Amino acid sequence: MHRPFPPRSWLPLLACWLSAVLLATPALAAKAAASTATATAADPCPEWLPYLPNVKPALCAAAKLQPTVGRSVKGRTLFARDVAAPEVGLRVLVVGGMHGDELSSASLAMHWIQWASQTPSNAHWRFIPALNPDGLLAKPAQRMNANGVDLNRNFPTPNWARDAKLYWEQRTRKDPRRWPGPKPLSEPESRYLHDEMQRFQPHLIVSIHAPYGLLDFDGPGTPPPKLGRLYLDQVGIYPGSLGNYGGIHKGMPVVTIELPSAYRTPQEAEMRQMWLDLLRWMSAHIPPPAPISAAATAVPPAPARKAARP
Repeated sequence: MHRPFPPRSWLPLLACWLSAVLLATPALAAKAAASTATATAADPCPEWLPYLPNVKPALCAAAKLQPTVGRSVKGRTLFARDVAAPEVGLRVLVVGGMHGDELSSASLAMHWIQWASQTPSNAHWRFIPALNPDGLLAKPAQRMNANGVDLNRNFPTPNWARDAKLYWEQRTRKDPRRWPGPKPLSEPESRYLHDEMQRFQPHLIVSIHAPYGLLDFDGPGTPPPKLGRLYLDQVGIYPGSLGNYGGIHKGMPVVTIELPSAYRTPQEAEMRQMWLDLLRWMSAHIPPPAPISAAATAVPPAPARKAARP
């Protein structure tokens, strides 16, 4: 026996109930998203681990990444880790994951945090393993940030408005993966790194990429001939690139590592050899400045979050 339809007197009540459910759904979704964002802001490991090759939970936890003031286009927190020797000499900024689909670059930075913690080598290291978390966590991972901008073409090199546009249109034939953006530093991620360079004033920048399997160098001084099995092969400079901006125009030597694969890291012994070669080259070719306290260049803490209203 079929049940009769509800009497017409119920229809207003049913309509009110449906309206309440529809109105509550976005609020519940927003609340869930806020809860996820809060958890991710405290610890990126649960979100990062499924994507980073050769990074196990123990390694990620041991990295002790700290939230910074930086945010991505989608509001994800940018994380950093400082490792400093008691008597700080050089300041070295290591950046991975600028291109979100170069997953191995973030993984190498995570392994290097471990070895820096064991042997800081008279340096103050600042690691930013994943500058472009929106690209890293996209499905599939993408080179650009969430605005479709190639962050490594978004730095304020001289004549950017002319040169970056010309290079993109003529040399790349408007390749969307290499769009430099509407203006220099248009993106929150590139602005954060730009500001971090001004705050930290590194004596050396190491920018990790993939998959060309070589070593590049921009700026003053003698470049490293090799790191592990990667040999120096200077590929030129590009409008808006970090190497062009930091190395050529700001006088901060930039070592660009191009790993052989974007999706696999080198073997652990090879990653360690790259690290040791970097330390040897630094000790021979980057003159140490007068020692200063690590506190003078500490990472600015992320702003305290207000408790959510019930």
